[in-house]
Amino acid sequence: MKEALFVAIAFIGIGIGAGIIICLCIRKSIAIKHESSLPPEGRMNEVKLDDEILIMYPSQRLKIITHNFKQKLGEGGFGIVYKGVLEDGVPVAVKVLRCNLSDEIIKLQFKAEVNSIRKTRHPNLVRLYGFCFDKGLKALVYEFMENGSLSKFLFDGERNSIGSEQLLNIAIGTAKGIACLHEDALDGHIIHYDIKPENILLDKNLSPKVSDFGLAKLCRRDRTHHPTSGFKGTPGYAAPEMWLPYPVTHKCDVYSFGMLLFEILGRRRNLDSRVSKSQEWLPRYVWKKFNERAMEEMMMTLGIEEKDKGTATKMAMVALWCIQQQPEERPLMSSVVKMLEGTVVIDRPPYPFPPSMTPVCLDDQLQNNGNNSSSACSGSTNWITPFSRDNSDAASCSPNWITPLSREDFLFPR
Repeated sequence: MKEALFVAIAFIGIGIGAGIIICLCIRKSIAIKHESSLPPEGRMNEVKLDDEILIMYPSQRLKIITHNFKQKLGEGGFGIVYKGVLEDGVPVAVKVLRCNLSDEIIKLQFKAEVNSIRKTRHPNLVRLYGFCFDKGLKALVYEFMENGSLSKFLFDGERNSIGSEQLLNIAIGTAKGIACLHEDALDGHIIHYDIKPENILLDKNLSPKVSDFGLAKLCRRDRTHHPTSGFKGTPGYAAPEMWLPYPVTHKCDVYSFGMLLFEILGRRRNLDSRVSKSQEWLPRYVWKKFNERAMEEMMMTLGIEEKDKGTATKMAMVALWCIQQQPEERPLMSSVVKMLEGTVVIDRPPYPFPPSMTPVCLDDQLQNNGNNSSSACSGSTNWITPFSRDNSDAASCSPNWITPLSREDFLFPR
């Protein structure tokens, strides 16, 4: 009797398996038939570059995948991201780029750069499936991340939905992804240039993946050196050297990661005008409390529980190391990973900001120079930094006084 039961179960299992296989075959057959029914310009192509296979999607196919770009997931400096679904049911994110690329040589460079991104694989880097290089559409097709960007867990309604240990794991995973770009990329190190919460995506398990890596170089193929004057990252995250006409290194990403780490620590934007003046710019506030050995006061202000004191102190120290004014004083990202994981001793970070401790009002400086100009340079509240909308006026008044480090409305004489 038992043998008959086992035989029956076995046949049922075989039948279910066969049914699944048949369904998959039918689905594949339908996809192939649909593919063949499209005109040539609507069919996908496989592009082989350096022994790597890339899928080149025509714009018509991307319109089908995204339902004519119906569901917008987000928007950044490089383009708009839409949700799509491939024929086999796999969800994807389609980033439509704001790039002005046209001629055949640029097209080959574009493909080579896409291939470079494709070959840079790591669990903490968003995976690239393919690209589109049609006349009217330049796009990249990435894996879809179910939980969106880290920003909503730090600043929006879900800011308290994950604990400190999970946030530390997110910070470690992010650091590992950046370290891979810097130290393990097959085509030499890749500088991200724009590390910020919006470019850290989370999968269904809240594992972080760095996105948009390689896009700064991808969209500026005419530059023969690392950009410094044309591309400046995002104000509030960009390293000081990004605002100066000098070559930059991968240490600019270390600085940006430090600014990100402060926001993970505080679950708030580094600049928050809703809090008291002393707390308005978080990096300086954290340094002040760290230097005064008053971390308990900082934790109370930021709503950090006593049980998370060790984690908070560690993240604060690492962040202060990362935002050192001089790039050579910032650690490698591989060292940052070790510090966050607790496998190395973290030395006491030095003062990370520009040398001058005395804030100077632009109005006072202009008055001392005998200049009674008004415009953006008038009024005691009009301090000028790269975060201000009045930078063009500030530049004409005193361009050497602008610092990208804070919007504490402090100007540091050089």
